[in-house]
Amino acid sequence: MSLRVLYIDFNSYFASVEQQRRPELRGKPVAVLPVMADTTCCIAASYEAKKFGVKTGTQVREAKRLCPGLQLVEAQPAVYVEYHNRLVEAVESCAHVEQVLSIDEMYCELLGRERQRERALTLARGIKRVIADKVGAELRCSIGIAPNVFLAKTATEIQKPDGLAAIEQKDLPDCLFGLDLRDLCGIGSSMEKRLRALEIRSVEALCKASRSELREAWGGIGGERMYDKLRGVWVPDLLTKRSSVGHSHVLPPALRSPRAAYSVLHRLLQKAAMRLRSYGLIAGALHAHVRRLDGSSWENHVRFDPTQDTLRLLEALKALWAGYPAGVAAPLKVSITLLDLHEQSNQSRSLFDNVEARNRLNAAIDWLNQRYGRNTVYFGGAHRALGSAPMRIAFNHIPDPVVEGD
Repeated sequence: MSLRVLYIDFNSYFASVEQQRRPELRGKPVAVLPVMADTTCCIAASYEAKKFGVKTGTQVREAKRLCPGLQLVEAQPAVYVEYHNRLVEAVESCAHVEQVLSIDEMYCELLGRERQRERALTLARGIKRVIADKVGAELRCSIGIAPNVFLAKTATEIQKPDGLAAIEQKDLPDCLFGLDLRDLCGIGSSMEKRLRALEIRSVEALCKASRSELREAWGGIGGERMYDKLRGVWVPDLLTKRSSVGHSHVLPPALRSPRAAYSVLHRLLQKAAMRLRSYGLIAGALHAHVRRLDGSSWENHVRFDPTQDTLRLLEALKALWAGYPAGVAAPLKVSITLLDLHEQSNQSRSLFDNVEARNRLNAAIDWLNQRYGRNTVYFGGAHRALGSAPMRIAFNHIPDPVVEGD
């Protein structure tokens, strides 16, 4: 099987963007934080910081201990989305971007003579040059080339940062044996434990396992798909359905009280409701979670007739929040999630609510906020939190600044 996929993985993306836009940070260890507080965690680290052991998830206090000269930067999600769009445009000028997989990952499908090894490598080097010229030299990427998406992504792990590696059919499976199980996409801590329980303790053992053994390990067709991926077979993506819409926020010190936390949840829910409508969906359940400074947590869940109406969702939040206990440790992080999602076309008409009037009200609020900026119109419960809970970027969700911008 010939080479088919060119996969691009941008290295330490958030930190690299900061080093590109702020020359004084170049060559220095940098950590990007969701909020400037020692009690939060790093959401990204530059390669200079990684050399000291600072990585995603390291608590800021610990990161400072590991790397005394660490430069701390508060995340700027809107800037990262802007750079992402510029990077997609730069890559697109060289080869068609078949799919954007996350804020810092995308792949192109190779066509015709591009599937020849030397031509594919030449294309990859050209993409790197165009990125440096059009976006910035600090935006380095590792590029993997292989017969399928899984192996191309795996190839990006072989050489970092700024790497370039190709895996051809003739290289398989031996070229994978130097990797750890956790280096392979789709194998996390839980799956690694399941594999080890079946005496599959290395990538070599994984590659030698039979299709039925992998089916048993994955508990279904996922194992058969992994069997084929490891052998360079083109395995189409499974169709997925959005299962939730939500937001979370680490509270700055000034907002670490139940009253302020509720205000932040209020704002998060208003943002989630706007996203829900932009997707043409309705929700039938709401989940809230609070993590506290002492490590304890609280969560609550409420169900209701499916809706996308902000007022009805806020009423559900009010009822849910009534169960929050008094006299506990200060809240540190809050999250809100809308669940049980369905297409808006499946919404049944209420005999009592004026649904059309509510829809017009929500549409007007959305239009005003998109036209004149976030917080032009909002429900008052979020007033204390207007400066909090900015745009966030999840692994598999690139926010639309028009819908989610601040």
